[in-house]
Amino acid sequence: MVLKVFFPSCCSSAESGILIGRWISGQNSAVILAVVHFPFIPVQVKQYLSEVQRVTKVSVSVLGSWSNSKQEKEESLSEFLEDLGTIFSHEPWIQISKEGNSKFWSCSTLQKHSNNPKEEEIILVYYDQRKVMLSHLHPPLDTATSADHEADDASKLSAIFDTVAKSKILFMTDRYDDGPIKLTHWQSDGVEASIIVELMKQASVPACMLLTFLLSLISGICRSRVLKFWPLSFLWSKLSTCEQLGHRLQHLQVISSNKKAQTQTQLMRKANIFVSLLIDVALGILLMSWLYRKNRIGHLADTLIPVADHVAEELQDLLQWLMGAPAGLKMNRALDQVLGRFFLYHIHLWISYIHLMSPFIEMILWYVGLSACLGLTVALCILSDIIALLTFHIYCFYVYGARLYCLKIYGLSSLWRLFRGKKWNVLRQRVDSCSYDLDQLRLLVVIVQGLIHLLVDLIDSLPLYSIILRLCRSYRLAAGVKFRVLEQQDGKPLRLLMQINPLSYGSVVQTYRLPTYSCYPKDSWTSLCKKLFLGELIYPWKHKGEKQD
Repeated sequence: MVLKVFFPSCCSSAESGILIGRWISGQNSAVILAVVHFPFIPVQVKQYLSEVQRVTKVSVSVLGSWSNSKQEKEESLSEFLEDLGTIFSHEPWIQISKEGNSKFWSCSTLQKHSNNPKEEEIILVYYDQRKVMLSHLHPPLDTATSADHEADDASKLSAIFDTVAKSKILFMTDRYDDGPIKLTHWQSDGVEASIIVELMKQASVPACMLLTFLLSLISGICRSRVLKFWPLSFLWSKLSTCEQLGHRLQHLQVISSNKKAQTQTQLMRKANIFVSLLIDVALGILLMSWLYRKNRIGHLADTLIPVADHVAEELQDLLQWLMGAPAGLKMNRALDQVLGRFFLYHIHLWISYIHLMSPFIEMILWYVGLSACLGLTVALCILSDIIALLTFHIYCFYVYGARLYCLKIYGLSSLWRLFRGKKWNVLRQRVDSCSYDLDQLRLLVVIVQGLIHLLVDLIDSLPLYSIILRLCRSYRLAAGVKFRVLEQQDGKPLRLLMQINPLSYGSVVQTYRLPTYSCYPKDSWTSLCKKLFLGELIYPWKHKGEKQD
């Protein structure tokens, strides 16, 4: 039977002592966690290990001895290390010895209490203790379709990773401590810490308390009965700016919560939300500084009126063309004049509204630019709402045209059933040509708003912290491990180097993607084209009773 010994590479230069770790009987494996140096008192070692086992819930024990012979032979030390097996009764007793600077170690097992001791083949696996402890092993995403042996391998690796991760308290002691036990592990030269991180932790406590109080106050105002009246409730549910503010309010409540994350997924979700919010605000501040520099808001306000006039002229030319004989088609002149004048009157009202608001446009844009300090997504949502308000006349054209087109479709279907196979109905081509340009305008507005909200959803849902962590410290997000065979020598155990396989970027996004919220309907392109062809209305918000794709 093969015995697998997982040995931390940081302990390869440790002084002689005993090996402490966890024995996994189901896998016939030993996970070495640290080396206890001489001199020590066995009773104190047992008390220390029982305390570690009580805190970590990991069965940590003395697994064997470690001999680092810097001289050629130390027979007395070897005999003493063998005698330790009688004090710390563990079966099998693992003996690992390193002679000088040799790369090839001797590894053997003793089974004193076994009646039929068998010589076992030993595989020595080196692992980076720091990376294994800080990493999180992710299960396969397609566990339902994976083979049984793959799931079994994942559970075996998970036992090793959990053993190292749960033994964190064991690594909090270094050689500078005054305790009776001296250990060698990945932090034995000093506990890894950052003064800046510790100061930020101390400063975050009062900041989170203040933020929690303010958020509870804002949440109480939002849940009040004042916002449940008709105009305010309608605006809160239909405007994307209100939806985004509510979404960010939930994010701030998650970040400022004093509840500790229980799982790795909750921790990564908090970190992703924090980094996403930080980058969103930073981009918003950059946009705000760009807008207020060189009077760009004034130039934008001065450009808006000529653009609106140009769009109105194009629409008027289009309507005049449709009121005549478009493409040489003979139209119903009375109906064309009624519909054309009706739409022209809408354009006149819209242009009058824009010119009436022209003295206040610069001030409105100034406050809109100031709102960018809340985040780039908030500014984009405000831009989307402004586009929806400025193109409301186009939506009115679309509604009128779609309703008339739908009536014509029903009429044509009735005529088709009545005159099936007897005559060709020329009205079908005429109706298609009359409503196509209005659908084009509405489709253009839908595409522009869709692109804006696609960017907002991308910023909201993209797990930026996980992607940065995968880019900078890929071992923190482990998908599995790989083993590299090291140089071998006859008569010595097989030596392997365990390396961490990082999670792919696609799996990172799929695993840690944040949920998104939107007041806009999530229709597919097939559904949009179907609605345009049949004359069904495309609502600019989620409509009750309408099934979304």
